[in-house]
Amino acid sequence: MAQLAVVEGVLERITYANEDNGYTVARVDTGRGAGDLLTVVGSLLGAQPGESLRMEGRWGSHPQYGRQFTVENYTTVLPATVQGIRRYLGSGLIKGIGPRIAERIVDHFGTDTLDVIEGSPERLIEVPGLGPKRTRLIGAAWEEQKAIKEVMIFLQGVGVSTSIAVRIYKKYGDASISVVRNEPYRLAADVWGIGFLTADRIAQSVGIPHDSPERVKAGLRYALSQSSDQGHCYLPEERLISDAVKLLQVDTGLVIDCLGELAADEEAGGVVRQSVPGEEDGSPVSAVYLLPFHRAEISLAGQVLRLLRTEEDRMPAFASVDWAKALGWLGRRTGAELAPEQEQAVRLALTEKVAVLTGGPGCGKSFTVRSVVELARAKRAKVVLAAPTGRAAKRLAELTGAEASTVHRLLELRPGGDAAYDRERPLDADLVVVDEASMLDLLLANKLVKAVPPGAHLLLVGDVDQLPSVGAGEVLRDLLAPGSPVPAVRLTRIFRQAQQSGVVTNAHRINSGVPPITHGLPDFFLFPEEDTEEAGRLTVDVVARRIPARFGLDPRRDVQVLAPMHRGPAGAGALNGLLQQAVTPARPDLPERRFGGRVFRVGDKVTQIRNNYEKGANGVFNGTVGVVTALSPDDQRLTVRTDEDEEVPYDFDELDELAHAYAVTIHRSQGSEYPAVVVPVTTGAWMMLQRNLLYTAVTRARKLVVLVGSRRALGQAVRTVSAGRRCTALDHRLRGAI
Repeated sequence: MAQLAVVEGVLERITYANEDNGYTVARVDTGRGAGDLLTVVGSLLGAQPGESLRMEGRWGSHPQYGRQFTVENYTTVLPATVQGIRRYLGSGLIKGIGPRIAERIVDHFGTDTLDVIEGSPERLIEVPGLGPKRTRLIGAAWEEQKAIKEVMIFLQGVGVSTSIAVRIYKKYGDASISVVRNEPYRLAADVWGIGFLTADRIAQSVGIPHDSPERVKAGLRYALSQSSDQGHCYLPEERLISDAVKLLQVDTGLVIDCLGELAADEEAGGVVRQSVPGEEDGSPVSAVYLLPFHRAEISLAGQVLRLLRTEEDRMPAFASVDWAKALGWLGRRTGAELAPEQEQAVRLALTEKVAVLTGGPGCGKSFTVRSVVELARAKRAKVVLAAPTGRAAKRLAELTGAEASTVHRLLELRPGGDAAYDRERPLDADLVVVDEASMLDLLLANKLVKAVPPGAHLLLVGDVDQLPSVGAGEVLRDLLAPGSPVPAVRLTRIFRQAQQSGVVTNAHRINSGVPPITHGLPDFFLFPEEDTEEAGRLTVDVVARRIPARFGLDPRRDVQVLAPMHRGPAGAGALNGLLQQAVTPARPDLPERRFGGRVFRVGDKVTQIRNNYEKGANGVFNGTVGVVTALSPDDQRLTVRTDEDEEVPYDFDELDELAHAYAVTIHRSQGSEYPAVVVPVTTGAWMMLQRNLLYTAVTRARKLVVLVGSRRALGQAVRTVSAGRRCTALDHRLRGAI
């Protein structure tokens, strides 16, 4: 094999970096002068602009980009010249040092700068404008950067991304290399962003056998975890075994043995095996759960039944109230009368300990909730209002004139996910109302119901025809299942005022399997475009130019693109790039930060893509939306103002927790409401086009819906009823079956 060539140079800039596998395209100054930069490609894991690199690799040529160097491995050489040191420190490598401070430090210490930071960081206080606090921060950041570098060099051969290497270091510190070498499958459980596949790649590189029981057990847990990401609380044993055999490429017998070992010790294995009625015909299936989902399902069913059966009543006045008088008072107060089914729902909520109110848009759910709250407060009841998202909580507060919060804030979730309020320390409430309950997944619903005190009334409000929760379970549907002990009212009458709305009319048409009306309505439009790529471009034009011009709406604040899927030319991923260019373009005076394939700027609309209990006052959760309000290269931090009006800081190495939110998938939009919604409906998303998906998208709009795309795709979405229920046994447990 030909000997590797060696190139030395200063890394000027990274033009592309894939955070998943570390593949990088960069420009390097090799000292040839005249601003002549060399393109290098390969895994430049952890390398920062300003660093001097010694790279080994091979020369080649790209048809579009010309001569380039493919790096196979590299080492960092600390710069020796004043100019090199200034560029190195000013690159944002060390938290607390940006270009201006780098200049001051290098002006003071010259070529001794790096020796001072390494050996006597306390001397940095000699630099004008550097106080003791920042001096300590720089010293600590330098040490951490050195340690992270060691971990990164070790992980380089495995292709683990920079951000994940940083997380491994933050999780395990000096033990990082030991854990990676000896217990790589721990990474999949302990470190967000590392799934089984990455851990498996690392395990192979450190010599763990393909048929190791440790590998098979990790693969089984991964298959269950993947199924919970798809909404299932358990998997039938046969399906789990076949999934694991496919994933691991090992003998079925070995998988069966390892599953038996995991289930034999539930606590250590984290897996429970139990017979439950199957989804098809009710005949028993052997269900395999991850331990938290099994516990939550049993607990939630038990808590609901406990609330329903308790003799206590924290609102006893309604057991003997004169309803004619009470409803007459309510009508005078609100200036409107309740329809018979609304009246039934109000009575139910105030006399039953647990009740569900469901129905589509325009059927009066909001007015019914307001009526329940008005009557409860008239009897001096303590009313607590909550919703799964910040936007939904704001809407509930506006509707009732009372304070409302997210469920997470209400329960004061703590790092690790434990709640401050639970069965031992319940909420101080006589009535708990939760809106947008279709969004409640099994784990959150369990935490919530645990915190409702005995004798209090719980009213869950939501549209069961919308998409189920992003997390595992179908809680609202299970509570409404035939034979459920939970009393419920479904509102079906569309009120006259709502009948004048094209958005409401078409939502009900779609839900009934009838195509929407797309001509002659002032608030519902279809822009036909059969080509998927053109539909993507047209979507951007509609958002950035046409809607603002015609309706005076702000494209960032008032308009939301909801895409059926993330991938493809009209998917949320591609549209975010195009919409950012149109709405928040680069400007010379606007600081920005590149992270992987994304660039973050002040003014960007962003969303959190994981639950992080460590952030903000009570955690920041998957789906939280906000706007970037500040970005500091010196502090290596940007700040997001969330929908809940909380300022949340993100270090630059945490930016893989954020994604742009000019366009989001319809799944991620649940619980939110927007003045205007634009939905690309294209044949490119054929597999995702289902009735409840389109219905959910349309019901997110308050004033305006614009569909962009193919009539054929729209017809497919309206016709296709979602196939298959999620694997959940909550409905059976509520009936006392298991």
